[in-house]
Amino acid sequence: MRFSKIVILLAIIFTHSLIWSQDVVAPQGMVASAHPMASQAGIHILKIGGNAVDAAVATAFALAAVEPNASGLGGGGYLVLKMVQEKQPVFLDYREKAPGGATAKVFYETDQSFYEMTHYGGKSIGVPGMVAGLFSLHEKYGKLPLAQVLQPAIEYCDNGVTVSENLAAIIIDKYNYLSANTDASKIYLLDLLPPEAGTVLKNPQLAESIKQLISDGANLFYKGKIAEAIVETSEKNNGLITTKDLENYKPVYGVPVKGTYRGFEIYSAAPSSGGGTHLIEFLNILEGFKLKEMKHNSAKYIHTLAEAMKIILTDKEAYMCDPAFGDIPIARLMDKRYAQHLRDFIKPSQARFDYISRNEEGDESGSTSHLSVVDAERNVVALTQSINLWFASGIVAKGTGILLNNHMADFADKPEMPNSVEPNKRPVSSIAPTILLKDGKPFLTIGTPGGTRIIGALAQIIINLIDFNMSIDQAIEAPRIHAQGKYLYIEGRIGKETVAQLEKMGHRVKMKDKYDAYFGGAQGILINTETDKLYGGADSRRDGVAVGY
Repeated sequence: MRFSKIVILLAIIFTHSLIWSQDVVAPQGMVASAHPMASQAGIHILKIGGNAVDAAVATAFALAAVEPNASGLGGGGYLVLKMVQEKQPVFLDYREKAPGGATAKVFYETDQSFYEMTHYGGKSIGVPGMVAGLFSLHEKYGKLPLAQVLQPAIEYCDNGVTVSENLAAIIIDKYNYLSANTDASKIYLLDLLPPEAGTVLKNPQLAESIKQLISDGANLFYKGKIAEAIVETSEKNNGLITTKDLENYKPVYGVPVKGTYRGFEIYSAAPSSGGGTHLIEFLNILEGFKLKEMKHNSAKYIHTLAEAMKIILTDKEAYMCDPAFGDIPIARLMDKRYAQHLRDFIKPSQARFDYISRNEEGDESGSTSHLSVVDAERNVVALTQSINLWFASGIVAKGTGILLNNHMADFADKPEMPNSVEPNKRPVSSIAPTILLKDGKPFLTIGTPGGTRIIGALAQIIINLIDFNMSIDQAIEAPRIHAQGKYLYIEGRIGKETVAQLEKMGHRVKMKDKYDAYFGGAQGILINTETDKLYGGADSRRDGVAVGY
Protein backbone atom coordinates (compact mmCIF):
# COMPACT_ATOMS: atom_id res chain seq x y z
CA MET A 1 0.00 0.00 0.00
CA ARG A 2 1.38 3.44 -0.96
CA PHE A 3 1.88 5.86 1.89
CA SER A 4 -0.66 8.40 0.55
CA LYS A 5 -3.50 5.83 0.75
CA ILE A 6 -2.88 5.28 4.45
CA VAL A 7 -3.55 8.94 5.21
CA ILE A 8 -7.29 8.58 4.60
CA LEU A 9 -7.54 6.76 7.93
CA LEU A 10 -6.53 9.93 9.72
CA ALA A 11 -9.94 11.55 9.38
CA ILE A 12 -11.38 9.12 11.91
CA ILE A 13 -8.47 9.56 14.35
CA PHE A 14 -8.52 13.34 14.04
CA THR A 15 -12.30 13.67 14.57
CA HIS A 16 -12.15 11.33 17.56
CA SER A 17 -9.40 13.36 19.24
CA LEU A 18 -11.37 16.60 18.87
CA ILE A 19 -14.64 15.15 20.17
CA TRP A 20 -13.32 13.24 23.16
CA SER A 21 -10.28 15.37 24.01
CA GLN A 22 -8.36 12.51 25.53
CA ASP A 23 -4.80 11.25 25.44
CA VAL A 24 -3.66 9.12 22.55
CA VAL A 25 -1.93 6.08 24.11
CA ALA A 26 0.65 3.83 22.42
CA PRO A 27 3.45 1.47 23.48
CA GLN A 28 6.01 1.87 20.66
CA GLY A 29 6.32 5.30 19.06
CA MET A 30 4.42 8.55 18.68
CA VAL A 31 4.32 11.78 16.70
CA ALA A 32 2.33 14.87 17.66
CA SER A 33 2.15 17.73 15.18
CA ALA A 34 -0.09 20.57 14.04
CA HIS A 35 -1.65 18.60 11.19
CA PRO A 36 -2.90 14.99 11.02
CA MET A 37 -1.21 14.31 7.67
CA ALA A 38 2.15 15.48 9.00
CA SER A 39 1.80 13.29 12.11
CA GLN A 40 0.98 10.32 9.88
CA ALA A 41 4.10 10.99 7.82
CA GLY A 42 6.23 10.75 10.95
CA ILE A 43 4.53 7.59 12.19
CA HIS A 44 4.98 5.97 8.78
CA ILE A 45 8.73 6.61 9.04
CA LEU A 46 8.88 5.10 12.54
CA LYS A 47 7.00 2.00 11.39
CA ILE A 48 9.40 1.31 8.51
CA GLY A 49 12.43 1.44 10.80
CA GLY A 50 13.29 5.10 11.13
CA ASN A 51 14.28 6.69 14.42
CA ALA A 52 12.94 9.85 16.09
CA VAL A 53 15.20 12.08 13.99
CA ASP A 54 14.03 10.50 10.73
CA ALA A 55 10.41 10.93 11.83
CA ALA A 56 10.95 14.53 12.95
CA VAL A 57 12.55 15.48 9.62
CA ALA A 58 9.75 13.74 7.71
CA THR A 59 7.10 15.52 9.77
CA ALA A 60 8.80 18.90 9.46
CA PHE A 61 8.96 18.69 5.66
CA ALA A 62 5.40 17.33 5.50
CA LEU A 63 4.21 20.38 7.43
CA ALA A 64 5.67 22.56 4.66
CA ALA A 65 3.19 20.89 2.32
CA VAL A 66 0.09 20.59 4.50
CA GLU A 67 0.42 23.60 6.82
CA PRO A 68 2.19 26.07 4.50
CA ASN A 69 0.91 29.11 6.35
CA ALA A 70 3.08 28.38 9.39
CA SER A 71 6.43 26.86 8.41
CA GLY A 72 8.48 25.58 5.51
CA LEU A 73 11.74 25.41 3.61
CA GLY A 74 11.92 29.19 3.41
CA GLY A 75 12.07 29.51 7.20
CA GLY A 76 14.00 28.11 10.16
CA GLY A 77 13.67 26.82 13.68
CA TYR A 78 15.15 25.25 16.79
CA LEU A 79 15.15 21.75 18.25
CA VAL A 80 16.18 19.85 21.36
CA LEU A 81 17.15 16.21 20.93
CA LYS A 82 17.75 13.50 23.52
CA MET A 83 19.30 10.38 22.03
CA VAL A 84 19.46 7.25 24.18
CA GLN A 85 23.15 6.69 23.49
CA GLU A 86 24.11 10.26 24.43
CA LYS A 87 24.07 11.40 28.04
CA GLN A 88 23.26 15.06 27.39
CA PRO A 89 20.56 16.52 25.14
CA VAL A 90 21.63 18.39 22.01
CA PHE A 91 20.39 21.81 20.88
CA LEU A 92 20.26 22.89 17.24
CA ASP A 93 19.72 26.50 16.16
CA TYR A 94 18.78 26.75 12.49
CA ARG A 95 17.18 30.16 12.89
CA GLU A 96 17.19 32.61 9.98
CA LYS A 97 19.88 35.31 9.83
CA ALA A 98 19.77 38.91 8.71
CA PRO A 99 21.39 39.41 5.30
CA GLY A 100 24.83 41.06 5.18
CA GLY A 101 23.22 44.21 3.83
CA ALA A 102 20.78 44.53 6.73
CA THR A 103 22.27 47.60 8.40
CA ALA A 104 20.79 50.01 10.91
CA LYS A 105 20.78 52.67 8.21
CA VAL A 106 18.60 50.54 5.93
CA PHE A 107 16.03 49.73 8.60
CA TYR A 108 16.05 52.69 10.97
CA GLU A 109 17.21 55.70 8.96
CA THR A 110 14.44 55.71 6.39
CA ASP A 111 11.04 57.23 5.74
CA GLN A 112 9.51 53.74 5.44
CA SER A 113 8.17 52.33 8.69
CA PHE A 114 10.01 49.42 10.30
CA TYR A 115 6.69 47.56 10.45
CA GLU A 116 6.08 47.86 6.72
CA MET A 117 9.63 46.87 5.76
CA THR A 118 9.75 43.80 8.00
CA HIS A 119 6.25 42.42 7.55
CA TYR A 120 5.81 42.48 3.78
CA GLY A 121 8.08 42.32 0.77
CA GLY A 122 11.73 41.63 0.09
CA LYS A 123 13.33 43.37 3.08
CA SER A 124 11.30 41.22 5.46
CA ILE A 125 13.11 38.05 4.37
CA GLY A 126 15.89 36.56 6.49
CA VAL A 127 18.36 33.95 5.22
CA PRO A 128 16.50 30.60 5.58
CA GLY A 129 17.91 27.85 7.81
CA MET A 130 15.52 24.90 7.68
CA VAL A 131 17.18 22.95 4.87
CA ALA A 132 20.71 23.39 6.28
CA GLY A 133 19.58 22.53 9.80
CA LEU A 134 17.45 19.46 9.14
CA PHE A 135 19.70 18.00 6.43
CA SER A 136 22.62 18.30 8.86
CA LEU A 137 20.57 16.74 11.66
CA HIS A 138 19.56 13.81 9.47
CA GLU A 139 23.16 13.24 8.39
CA LYS A 140 24.33 13.14 12.02
CA TYR A 141 21.54 11.13 13.62
CA GLY A 142 19.17 9.65 11.01
CA LYS A 143 18.95 5.97 10.03
CA LEU A 144 16.90 5.80 6.84
CA PRO A 145 17.90 7.20 3.44
CA LEU A 146 16.77 10.79 2.95
CA ALA A 147 14.71 9.76 -0.08
CA GLN A 148 12.50 7.58 2.15
CA VAL A 149 12.27 10.24 4.86
CA LEU A 150 11.09 12.97 2.48
CA GLN A 151 8.81 10.83 0.30
CA PRO A 152 5.66 11.70 2.31
CA ALA A 153 6.27 15.43 1.82
CA ILE A 154 6.73 14.92 -1.93
CA GLU A 155 3.48 12.94 -2.17
CA TYR A 156 1.59 15.59 -0.23
CA CYS A 157 2.88 18.32 -2.54
CA ASP A 158 1.98 16.33 -5.66
CA ASN A 159 -1.40 14.99 -4.49
CA GLY A 160 -2.44 18.10 -2.60
CA VAL A 161 -3.89 18.96 0.79
CA THR A 162 -7.57 19.54 1.48
CA VAL A 163 -8.12 23.10 2.69
CA SER A 164 -9.56 23.15 6.21
CA GLU A 165 -11.87 25.86 7.54
CA ASN A 166 -8.88 27.17 9.48
CA LEU A 167 -6.59 27.39 6.44
CA ALA A 168 -9.34 28.91 4.26
CA ALA A 169 -9.84 31.69 6.82
CA ILE A 170 -6.09 32.39 7.02
CA ILE A 171 -5.80 32.64 3.21
CA ILE A 172 -8.67 35.15 3.15
CA ASP A 173 -6.96 37.16 5.88
CA LYS A 174 -3.68 37.24 3.92
CA TYR A 175 -5.26 37.51 0.47
CA ASN A 176 -3.92 40.97 -0.38
CA TYR A 177 -0.28 40.04 -0.38
CA LEU A 178 -0.64 36.45 -1.58
CA SER A 179 -2.41 37.84 -4.63
CA ALA A 180 0.38 40.40 -5.13
CA ASN A 181 2.98 37.68 -5.79
CA THR A 182 2.55 35.69 -9.02
CA ASP A 183 4.15 32.47 -7.74
CA ALA A 184 2.27 32.56 -4.43
CA SER A 185 -1.08 33.22 -6.11
CA LYS A 186 -0.61 30.22 -8.43
CA ILE A 187 -0.20 27.91 -5.43
CA TYR A 188 -2.54 29.28 -2.77
CA LEU A 189 -5.32 30.92 -4.82
CA LEU A 190 -7.66 29.54 -7.48
CA ASP A 191 -8.14 31.91 -10.43
CA LEU A 192 -6.89 34.64 -8.08
CA LEU A 193 -9.69 33.89 -5.59
CA PRO A 194 -9.32 32.42 -2.06
CA PRO A 195 -10.05 28.68 -2.06
CA GLU A 196 -13.06 27.41 -0.14
CA ALA A 197 -12.76 24.78 2.58
CA GLY A 198 -12.69 21.35 0.93
CA THR A 199 -10.65 22.55 -2.03
CA VAL A 200 -7.44 20.64 -2.79
CA LEU A 201 -4.26 22.72 -3.13
CA LYS A 202 -1.19 21.23 -4.78
CA ASN A 203 2.41 22.44 -4.92
CA PRO A 204 4.23 20.45 -7.62
CA GLN A 205 7.06 23.00 -7.73
CA LEU A 206 7.84 22.33 -4.07
CA ALA A 207 7.72 18.58 -4.75
CA GLU A 208 10.30 19.04 -7.49
CA SER A 209 12.49 21.21 -5.22
CA ILE A 210 12.49 18.50 -2.53
CA LYS A 211 13.36 15.82 -5.12
CA GLN A 212 16.30 17.92 -6.32
CA LEU A 213 17.46 18.46 -2.73
CA ILE A 214 17.45 14.69 -2.13
CA SER A 215 19.59 14.26 -5.23
CA ASP A 216 21.99 17.19 -4.84
CA GLY A 217 21.96 17.92 -1.10
CA ALA A 218 21.59 21.15 0.85
CA ASN A 219 24.15 22.86 -1.39
CA LEU A 220 21.41 23.17 -4.01
CA PHE A 221 19.53 25.46 -1.63
CA TYR A 222 22.55 27.54 -0.61
CA LYS A 223 24.82 27.47 -3.69
CA GLY A 224 22.80 25.99 -6.59
CA LYS A 225 19.62 26.56 -8.59
CA ILE A 226 17.38 27.17 -5.59
CA ALA A 227 19.86 29.73 -4.22
CA GLU A 228 19.77 31.51 -7.58
CA ALA A 229 15.97 31.62 -7.49
CA ILE A 230 15.95 33.02 -3.94
CA VAL A 231 18.45 35.75 -4.80
CA GLU A 232 16.63 36.65 -8.02
CA THR A 233 13.29 36.84 -6.19
CA SER A 234 14.82 38.88 -3.36
CA GLU A 235 16.31 41.40 -5.81
CA LYS A 236 13.03 41.68 -7.73
CA ASN A 237 11.24 42.56 -4.47
CA ASN A 238 13.89 45.04 -3.24
CA GLY A 239 15.22 42.48 -0.78
CA LEU A 240 18.74 42.12 0.59
CA ILE A 241 19.65 38.43 0.31
CA THR A 242 22.76 37.78 -1.79
CA THR A 243 24.56 34.71 -3.04
CA LYS A 244 27.17 35.24 -0.31
CA ASP A 245 24.48 35.32 2.41
CA LEU A 246 23.24 31.89 1.37
CA GLU A 247 26.72 30.41 0.92
CA ASN A 248 27.75 31.52 4.40
CA TYR A 249 24.70 30.21 6.28
CA LYS A 250 25.49 27.52 8.88
CA PRO A 251 23.26 25.91 11.54
CA VAL A 252 24.65 26.04 15.08
CA TYR A 253 24.89 23.00 17.39
CA GLY A 254 25.20 23.55 21.11
CA VAL A 255 23.76 22.66 24.49
CA PRO A 256 20.23 23.55 25.56
CA VAL A 257 19.60 25.72 28.59
CA LYS A 258 18.94 23.63 31.69
CA GLY A 259 16.80 24.23 34.75
CA THR A 260 14.64 22.37 37.23
CA TYR A 261 11.04 22.59 38.39
CA ARG A 262 9.94 20.63 41.45
CA GLY A 263 12.59 17.98 40.82
CA PHE A 264 12.09 17.64 37.05
CA GLU A 265 14.99 18.56 34.76
CA ILE A 266 14.12 21.01 31.98
CA TYR A 267 16.07 21.29 28.71
CA SER A 268 15.00 23.97 26.28
CA ALA A 269 16.10 26.30 23.49
CA ALA A 270 19.20 28.40 24.15
CA PRO A 271 19.87 31.84 22.63
CA SER A 272 19.38 33.09 19.93
CA SER A 273 15.98 32.07 21.24
CA GLY A 274 14.97 33.60 24.54
CA GLY A 275 12.21 31.03 24.94
CA GLY A 276 14.06 28.45 27.01
CA THR A 277 15.94 30.90 29.22
CA HIS A 278 12.81 32.80 30.21
CA LEU A 279 10.67 29.66 30.51
CA ILE A 280 13.09 28.51 33.20
CA GLU A 281 13.15 31.97 34.79
CA PHE A 282 9.34 31.97 34.83
CA LEU A 283 9.07 28.51 36.40
CA ASN A 284 11.74 29.43 38.96
CA ILE A 285 9.58 32.33 40.13
CA LEU A 286 6.43 30.21 40.27
CA GLU A 287 8.17 27.34 42.09
CA GLY A 288 8.17 29.50 45.21
CA PHE A 289 4.35 29.64 45.34
CA LYS A 290 1.94 26.94 46.50
CA LEU A 291 0.10 26.93 43.20
CA LYS A 292 -2.01 23.83 43.91
CA GLU A 293 -3.44 25.44 47.04
CA MET A 294 -4.47 28.49 45.00
CA LYS A 295 -6.65 26.22 42.80
CA HIS A 296 -6.28 26.04 39.05
CA ASN A 297 -7.20 29.23 37.17
CA SER A 298 -8.55 30.94 40.26
CA ALA A 299 -8.16 34.72 40.38
CA LYS A 300 -5.23 34.38 42.80
CA TYR A 301 -3.53 31.80 40.58
CA ILE A 302 -3.98 33.82 37.38
CA HIS A 303 -2.82 37.00 39.12
CA THR A 304 0.38 35.28 40.28
CA LEU A 305 1.13 33.92 36.81
CA ALA A 306 0.35 37.25 35.16
CA GLU A 307 2.65 39.26 37.42
CA ALA A 308 5.53 36.81 36.97
CA MET A 309 4.94 36.78 33.22
CA LYS A 310 5.25 40.57 32.94
CA ILE A 311 8.54 40.45 34.82
CA ILE A 312 10.19 37.77 32.69
CA LEU A 313 9.06 39.32 29.39
CA THR A 314 10.55 42.62 30.50
CA ASP A 315 13.83 40.79 31.20
CA LYS A 316 13.63 39.15 27.77
CA GLU A 317 13.39 42.51 26.05
CA ALA A 318 16.16 44.00 28.17
CA TYR A 319 18.77 41.25 27.82
CA MET A 320 18.11 38.77 25.04
CA CYS A 321 20.00 38.86 21.74
CA ASP A 322 21.98 36.73 19.33
CA PRO A 323 24.85 35.52 21.59
CA ALA A 324 27.34 36.20 18.79
CA PHE A 325 26.50 39.90 19.08
CA GLY A 326 26.35 40.50 22.81
CA ASP A 327 26.71 39.11 26.30
CA ILE A 328 23.58 37.67 27.89
CA PRO A 329 23.45 37.14 31.68
CA ILE A 330 21.95 33.66 31.22
CA ALA A 331 23.24 32.21 34.49
CA ARG A 332 21.75 35.07 36.50
CA LEU A 333 18.42 35.00 34.64
CA MET A 334 18.03 31.29 35.42
CA ASP A 335 19.37 31.46 38.99
CA LYS A 336 16.82 30.48 41.64
CA ARG A 337 18.18 33.20 43.94
CA TYR A 338 17.36 35.77 41.28
CA ALA A 339 13.87 34.26 41.03
CA GLN A 340 13.46 34.71 44.79
CA HIS A 341 14.36 38.37 44.39
CA LEU A 342 11.81 38.78 41.57
CA ARG A 343 9.14 36.99 43.58
CA ASP A 344 9.25 39.81 46.10
CA PHE A 345 7.94 42.24 43.44
CA ILE A 346 4.65 40.35 43.18
CA LYS A 347 1.93 41.84 45.38
CA PRO A 348 -0.65 39.27 46.52
CA SER A 349 -3.71 41.16 45.24
CA GLN A 350 -2.53 44.16 43.26
CA ALA A 351 -1.50 44.30 39.60
CA ARG A 352 1.69 46.27 38.91
CA PHE A 353 2.64 48.13 35.75
CA ASP A 354 6.01 49.65 36.66
CA TYR A 355 7.84 46.88 34.82
CA ILE A 356 6.32 46.56 31.37
CA SER A 357 7.79 45.91 27.97
CA ARG A 358 7.34 48.36 25.14
CA ASN A 359 5.29 45.82 23.23
CA GLU A 360 1.88 46.21 24.86
CA GLU A 361 -0.35 44.68 22.21
CA GLY A 362 2.14 42.71 20.12
CA ASP A 363 1.76 42.10 16.42
CA GLU A 364 2.10 38.35 16.44
CA SER A 365 -0.11 35.83 14.77
CA GLY A 366 -0.59 32.27 15.98
CA SER A 367 1.97 31.20 13.38
CA THR A 368 4.92 28.81 13.70
CA SER A 369 4.51 25.05 14.17
CA HIS A 370 5.71 22.52 16.74
CA LEU A 371 6.17 18.77 16.55
CA SER A 372 7.14 16.19 19.16
CA VAL A 373 8.47 12.68 18.47
CA VAL A 374 9.34 9.65 20.61
CA ASP A 375 10.55 6.40 19.03
CA ALA A 376 10.63 2.80 20.29
CA GLU A 377 14.14 3.24 21.73
CA ARG A 378 12.93 6.39 23.53
CA ASN A 379 14.94 8.85 21.50
CA VAL A 380 13.07 12.13 21.90
CA VAL A 381 12.74 15.21 19.69
CA ALA A 382 11.12 18.58 20.37
CA LEU A 383 11.18 20.74 17.23
CA THR A 384 9.64 24.14 16.58
CA GLN A 385 9.89 25.74 13.14
CA SER A 386 8.52 28.91 11.60
CA ILE A 387 8.25 31.28 8.67
CA ASN A 388 6.97 33.88 11.19
CA LEU A 389 3.55 35.45 10.54
CA TRP A 390 0.85 33.59 8.61
CA PHE A 391 2.15 33.10 5.05
CA ALA A 392 5.22 35.12 6.01
CA SER A 393 6.44 37.61 3.39
CA GLY A 394 3.82 36.42 0.91
CA ILE A 395 6.64 35.82 -1.58
CA VAL A 396 7.46 32.47 -3.19
CA ALA A 397 10.95 32.04 -4.65
CA LYS A 398 10.46 31.88 -8.42
CA GLY A 399 9.86 28.39 -9.77
CA THR A 400 10.60 26.61 -6.46
CA GLY A 401 7.29 26.54 -4.57
CA ILE A 402 9.21 27.77 -1.49
CA LEU A 403 7.46 30.46 0.55
CA LEU A 404 9.99 32.85 2.07
CA ASN A 405 9.93 33.94 5.72
CA ASN A 406 9.44 37.42 7.16
CA HIS A 407 11.55 36.92 10.27
CA MET A 408 13.20 40.33 10.01
CA ALA A 409 10.07 41.42 11.87
CA ASP A 410 11.45 39.71 14.98
CA PHE A 411 14.14 42.35 15.40
CA ALA A 412 13.58 45.36 17.66
CA ASP A 413 11.93 48.30 15.90
CA LYS A 414 14.51 50.75 17.27
CA PRO A 415 18.31 50.92 16.94
CA GLU A 416 20.91 50.35 19.68
CA MET A 417 18.94 47.69 21.54
CA PRO A 418 20.18 44.14 22.22
CA ASN A 419 17.87 42.82 19.50
CA SER A 420 18.29 45.61 16.94
CA VAL A 421 19.04 44.78 13.30
CA GLU A 422 22.68 44.12 12.41
CA PRO A 423 24.23 42.32 9.41
CA ASN A 424 24.35 38.48 9.76
CA LYS A 425 22.57 38.58 13.13
CA ARG A 426 19.89 36.13 14.23
CA PRO A 427 16.76 37.86 15.56
CA VAL A 428 15.59 36.88 19.04
CA SER A 429 12.75 34.37 19.23
CA SER A 430 10.41 33.11 21.95
CA ILE A 431 10.44 29.58 20.50
CA ALA A 432 11.09 26.96 23.18
CA PRO A 433 11.06 23.29 22.14
CA THR A 434 11.41 21.59 25.51
CA ILE A 435 12.23 18.16 26.93
CA LEU A 436 11.70 17.24 30.60
CA LEU A 437 13.47 14.41 32.38
CA LYS A 438 12.23 12.65 35.52
CA ASP A 439 14.87 10.78 37.52
CA GLY A 440 17.15 11.06 34.50
CA LYS A 441 14.65 9.49 32.08
CA PRO A 442 12.73 11.33 29.32
CA PHE A 443 9.33 12.36 30.67
CA LEU A 444 7.95 14.96 28.28
CA THR A 445 8.53 16.56 24.89
CA ILE A 446 6.50 19.72 24.38
CA GLY A 447 6.37 22.94 22.40
CA THR A 448 4.00 25.45 20.86
CA PRO A 449 3.77 28.33 18.42
CA GLY A 450 2.51 31.74 19.52
CA GLY A 451 5.19 34.45 19.67
CA THR A 452 5.71 35.77 23.19
CA ARG A 453 2.77 33.64 24.35
CA ILE A 454 4.96 30.55 23.86
CA ILE A 455 6.77 30.96 27.19
CA GLY A 456 3.63 31.35 29.26
CA ALA A 457 1.73 28.63 27.44
CA LEU A 458 4.50 26.07 28.03
CA ALA A 459 4.83 27.04 31.68
CA GLN A 460 1.08 26.61 32.18
CA ILE A 461 1.13 23.18 30.51
CA ILE A 462 4.09 22.04 32.63
CA ILE A 463 2.40 23.30 35.81
CA ASN A 464 -0.85 21.56 34.79
CA LEU A 465 1.06 18.29 34.52
CA ILE A 466 3.27 18.54 37.60
CA ASP A 467 1.24 20.60 40.11
CA PHE A 468 -2.28 19.62 39.08
CA ASN A 469 -1.68 16.03 37.88
CA MET A 470 -3.51 16.53 34.60
CA SER A 471 -3.12 14.18 31.66
CA ILE A 472 -1.12 15.53 28.72
CA ASP A 473 -4.22 16.34 26.66
CA GLN A 474 -5.98 17.95 29.63
CA ALA A 475 -2.87 20.01 30.32
CA ILE A 476 -2.77 21.24 26.73
CA GLU A 477 -6.50 21.91 26.39
CA ALA A 478 -6.92 23.76 29.72
CA PRO A 479 -7.76 27.50 29.40
CA ARG A 480 -4.73 29.80 29.23
CA ILE A 481 -3.83 33.37 30.01
CA HIS A 482 -1.16 35.77 28.78
CA ALA A 483 0.06 39.00 30.38
CA GLN A 484 2.21 41.50 28.54
CA GLY A 485 2.50 45.25 28.93
CA LYS A 486 -0.70 46.75 30.27
CA TYR A 487 -3.06 43.92 29.45
CA LEU A 488 -4.11 40.50 30.72
CA TYR A 489 -5.46 38.26 27.97
CA ILE A 490 -7.82 35.51 29.11
CA GLU A 491 -9.30 32.59 27.21
CA GLY A 492 -13.10 32.60 27.15
CA ARG A 493 -13.68 29.47 29.24
CA ILE A 494 -12.49 31.25 32.39
CA GLY A 495 -15.53 32.41 34.35
CA LYS A 496 -16.94 35.93 34.65
CA GLU A 497 -16.61 35.92 38.44
CA THR A 498 -12.89 35.20 38.20
CA VAL A 499 -12.49 37.94 35.60
CA ALA A 500 -14.31 40.41 37.84
CA GLN A 501 -11.97 39.57 40.74
CA LEU A 502 -8.95 40.13 38.51
CA GLU A 503 -10.29 43.50 37.40
CA LYS A 504 -10.69 44.50 41.06
CA MET A 505 -6.98 43.69 41.48
CA GLY A 506 -6.24 46.25 38.76
CA HIS A 507 -5.79 43.94 35.76
CA ARG A 508 -6.92 45.32 32.40
CA VAL A 509 -8.56 42.22 31.02
CA LYS A 510 -9.03 41.43 27.34
CA MET A 511 -11.18 38.39 26.65
CA LYS A 512 -10.40 35.96 23.84
CA ASP A 513 -12.41 33.09 22.31
CA LYS A 514 -12.98 29.85 24.22
CA TYR A 515 -10.32 28.00 22.22
CA ASP A 516 -8.17 30.75 20.75
CA ALA A 517 -5.13 30.22 18.50
CA TYR A 518 -3.75 33.41 20.06
CA PHE A 519 -2.57 31.17 22.92
CA GLY A 520 -0.66 28.81 20.63
CA GLY A 521 -1.10 25.25 19.41
CA ALA A 522 0.88 22.90 21.63
CA GLN A 523 1.85 19.36 20.69
CA GLY A 524 3.24 17.06 23.37
CA ILE A 525 4.11 13.49 24.29
CA LEU A 526 4.41 12.26 27.87
CA ILE A 527 6.39 9.12 28.69
CA ASN A 528 5.23 7.27 31.78
CA THR A 529 8.60 6.50 33.37
CA GLU A 530 7.12 3.50 35.25
CA THR A 531 5.10 1.75 32.51
CA ASP A 532 7.06 3.18 29.53
CA LYS A 533 3.77 3.91 27.73
CA LEU A 534 3.42 7.01 25.57
CA TYR A 535 0.62 9.52 26.01
CA GLY A 536 0.06 12.14 23.31
CA GLY A 537 -1.85 15.38 23.28
CA ALA A 538 -2.48 17.79 20.41
CA ASP A 539 -4.01 21.24 20.64
CA SER A 540 -7.53 21.74 19.29
CA ARG A 541 -6.73 25.45 19.00
CA ARG A 542 -5.06 24.31 15.76
CA ASP A 543 -5.52 21.31 13.45
CA GLY A 544 -3.15 19.18 15.53
CA VAL A 545 -3.24 15.46 16.22
CA ALA A 546 -1.06 12.91 18.01
CA VAL A 547 -0.63 9.52 16.33
CA GLY A 548 0.96 6.47 17.93
CA TYR A 549 1.51 2.78 17.27
